[in-house]
Amino acid sequence: MLIDVHGHLAPPGERAGGPPGLHDPEAMIEAKLALGVEMTIIGSPVGAGSMLPGTGAANYRQDAATVRAHNEALAELARRHPAHLRCYAYLDPFAGEAMLGQAAELLAEPEFVGLIVNTSVEGRFLSSPRADDFFAFAAEAGVPVLLHPPAEPVGADAVLDLGPGVVEHLARLNDVTMGVAALVCAGRLERHPGLQLIAPGGGGALGLLAEKLDLAMAPRPGREEQAPRRLPSRSLRRILVDTSCPNRAQLRANLDFFGVEQVLFGTDAPPLMGELERMVGIVSELAPGALAANAERVFGLGVRA
Repeated sequence: MLIDVHGHLAPPGERAGGPPGLHDPEAMIEAKLALGVEMTIIGSPVGAGSMLPGTGAANYRQDAATVRAHNEALAELARRHPAHLRCYAYLDPFAGEAMLGQAAELLAEPEFVGLIVNTSVEGRFLSSPRADDFFAFAAEAGVPVLLHPPAEPVGADAVLDLGPGVVEHLARLNDVTMGVAALVCAGRLERHPGLQLIAPGGGGALGLLAEKLDLAMAPRPGREEQAPRRLPSRSLRRILVDTSCPNRAQLRANLDFFGVEQVLFGTDAPPLMGELERMVGIVSELAPGALAANAERVFGLGVRA
């Protein structure tokens, strides 16, 4: 039986939009059980906000109390389905002490097994010094962090005329690629060796970019002192990636570069329930049985034999 580390459900009473599947946990659980997926770790990448285009800025205007109320409602949903749901606690990584404080309290509750934050916040990646306190907190907490793309990823304005699907499936995937690459190049993993960071969407193109990251940070005339002490490609191998991009070539590349122990089964379903069977099939074909124990190790969760 598998654990899905990347799913989304709306707590009862929250009606901020999104597909109907977000509001039907029973249907999600039943559909996944039929495919051998016993548990899903759910979380909102926007707190009580919305993933709809044009709502991105408002998501970061939520105060800590509003975010906590959303997270507690999500935990209540997990309590109704204790065999099948656990939660990520959402927070704004740039929001400071109050947001970090409530996240610490939530992580003491058994329903919460990790954190979820955005790969960029209003156009700024998490390489920004504004995220220093967040990464120190995450490392001390010792829980996995799902680095989820935001409602309005970097560059979204340039493709909005092509429709929301391009933002959802391309711009957000690019935000994961660049956002994770930026924090790797910034030395986050060297400063905090205990960090466990998960890149969804299979990490975008990260599995193909190790050499480019090293070239990007290589010494240049007049800037030798700014070169990293360690090659970014070595730190990149510490990133965990999920399987929520339904593409065989990407999964093969991730297994080759990151290694099977760094790959977690994840589907982004809901909302992508229509892709669920295909994603399970690709994982079963390329890594049969290999991913079942990874989530148990990373999150400390058990699955039925």
